[in-house]
Amino acid sequence: MTVRVIVLNWNGRAWLERCLAALRAQRRQADEVVLVDNASSDDSVAWVRAHHPWVQVLALDRNLGFAEGNNRGAHGATTDALVFLNNDTDADPDWLERLVAAADADASRALVTSRIVYWDRPDVIDSAGDGYLRCGGAFKRLHGQSSDRAADSQEVFGACGAAFLIRRAWWERLGGFDASFFMVYEDVDLSYRARLTGGRVWYAADAIVRHGGSASLGRVSALSVECGQRNLEAVWLVNTPTPLLWRSVLPHLAYTAAAAFAYARMGRLGAWWRGKRSVLQRWRALRARRAEVQATRTVDPEVLWAQMTGDWVAVKRAEKAFDFGPAPVVDIRETI
Repeated sequence: MTVRVIVLNWNGRAWLERCLAALRAQRRQADEVVLVDNASSDDSVAWVRAHHPWVQVLALDRNLGFAEGNNRGAHGATTDALVFLNNDTDADPDWLERLVAAADADASRALVTSRIVYWDRPDVIDSAGDGYLRCGGAFKRLHGQSSDRAADSQEVFGACGAAFLIRRAWWERLGGFDASFFMVYEDVDLSYRARLTGGRVWYAADAIVRHGGSASLGRVSALSVECGQRNLEAVWLVNTPTPLLWRSVLPHLAYTAAAAFAYARMGRLGAWWRGKRSVLQRWRALRARRAEVQATRTVDPEVLWAQMTGDWVAVKRAEKAFDFGPAPVVDIRETI
């Protein structure tokens, strides 16, 4: 299996040395490495061209966000698979080898996601793939828990966008990331759409990446909150089959109210409201997109329902207990 690794960058010069050094040290080298720069104002582009001439650099003239930036990096690829990797990462030497091996082991695996641990605390999980709640929201599996608990490879609902592989045939079939998302939830949307048409998502526990992400949602920017709350609704409204949509309406309203309360306490209620308001403003476009996506569905809704998680209160309570605990991990740097 041939692979193109795509690293998206925005003012991430401080992260790139370690990220690219780890890619260069892979036991299984990528066939192509493309760095997409989202119009950085630091010296990222010049530095990569000077110190890593083996990396193809695509310098964009404006910041297109995570979704469309990565789409540009995937454009024109002829490799069997695409691998997306955040710039604030440090991959183990056998990471790519393990990721590819997991895909090669079963042709039904459309996406393969990594075991993502914290940069300075590799014994703590950031994400072991994504889960999806029956109330219409996503979460990081085993977030904040001991890395030992994530040692078993298995099928999961979705792939975390920080470090995952997708077969190019599936990428093209799905049309890549939805560019309207800009950032946040684009990986959830891609995984959900793959599942609707029979694609499986596999968690490769032995493909390990350290990630410089923050453990505290209190450090999330207003833009991240706005995009996240808008895109959360888009994923739920567009991708959820009608029987499941009706079944999840009341839990979704409770989930939405809880989020409003939480963001109000963070001083981000305005960003939360802008995200929700934009959904109403885009209602016709979302209905058209829903018709398009649902027309491709081949999977029984009950199969999807069985793959979702029911108790969102327990999931979010555990998540927040870690995120707002006394020992935050690393302040996140924007990676778009």
